[in-house]
Parts: sequence; structure tokens; C-alpha cells
Amino acid sequence: MTVTLITGANKGLGHETARRLIELGRTVYIGARSIERGEAAATGLGARFVQLDVTDDASVETALGVIGEREGHLDVLVNNAGISATADAVNGPVALMVFDTNAVGIIRVTQAALPLLRKSENPVVVNVSSALGSFWAVTNPERRQFHYPAIIYGASKAAVSMLTVQYAKALPDIKFNAVEPGFTATDLTPASRGHRAHGDHRRGRPHQHLPGERRRARLVVPGAGAVHQ
Repeated sequence: MTVTLITGANKGLGHETARRLIELGRTVYIGARSIERGEAAATGLGARFVQLDVTDDASVETALGVIGEREGHLDVLVNNAGISATADAVNGPVALMVFDTNAVGIIRVTQAALPLLRKSENPVVVNVSSALGSFWAVTNPERRQFHYPAIIYGASKAAVSMLTVQYAKALPDIKFNAVEPGFTATDLTPASRGHRAHGDHRRGRPHQHLPGERRRARLVVPGAGAVHQ
């Protein structure tokens, strides 16, 4: 049975990914910062829940420890948790918060998951990136990303894509992929104020991808083909 952990999965993209994988018969762990929201989502989906704050080392280690005790291995890690900031919120504290979640959080969770991933016959890590972090998209006038300012969020997602490439080079025994989910029907709109998050991560606020991002992405899971979101 394929065992998957999805961070920031109590709602939005992570929740939908979990739902579709469960339909395929996979064992799915929902990681969420809020115990109440995470447990409610897991109950509704038939998933399993672990409390996980990607900005807290102890929380990450504890969550992976729980999965290790219960399953003994991890086949798929989906680094989905992330936050955004509005275009006018450009300052050091906001940048530190966004990068700590979107980029450093991937390092925290991936490093903690490596011992369990190495026990899988076909380990996979999927990092949720964005076209707003694509040098090609943001410099191409035909793409809407070209016209949308996302100084901090875009830079953090460029970091996600580079982390994916560097991990793939450093750890060739594990498959690393970055996905660009596109403009999806979650709770955040471009006009929203303040910080927004995938799932409930950081202040319990939802995240939505931004206009001009492709609508569909392929999440490749061992034995499952492609899950479109």
C-alpha cells in the first residue's frame, strides 16, 4: 500500500490531492498546523492526520516519527504547505515568513522524511511550485505572470523549483518533481489582503494560486498514473 504525506492538506489543493489518492486506495496522511481543522478534514476524507507545522523543527520531526511508527516507510511526500503575500507587503519580516514556509519548510520536511523515503521501493517527492517563480513566464509578455507583481511569493517559488532540481541531483535514488497547479478554485483571490496559506498553515488562512497559472498539473504517484488537480 502506497503511503503518502501531504503538508497543508486540510483544505485546498492538498485536500483535493488527498481525496483523489484515497479514491485510488492509497494510505494518505494529512499534515496540518491546526489539530481541529486537520482532524476534521481527515475524518471527512478517510485519511489519517498528523499535526505538522513546516516552520517548526520539533513539529516536523514528531509528525514523521508518528508515520514511521505506524507505517515503517513513506512512499510519497507532497510538499504543499505554503503562504503568499500581497504585492504591497514587501518587507523583511514578511519575506522571512514566506520563505520560511515555502522554501525552508520544504527542506525541513524533506530532510526529516528521508529515512522513511529510503525505505520505500519507489520514493517520490513532489514540491508545489508556481509559474510566478518561472523566469520564462514572468519575462514573457504573453503570460499573465508578466503583468502580476509577486516579489516575495514569486521569489520563494523560484527557490522551490531550484530546491527540486538540486535535490534531484543530490539524491538520484529518490524521484523529485515540481508541479505548477495553475489558477485553481481555492479560497484566495488576488484582491485579498495579508498572508494566505495552502491549507491552514500559518494563521489558519487559505491559499489560492494566481491568475495566468496553468489550470492543470500532473502529480505522478507510483502505480497511480497521473492525478490532475
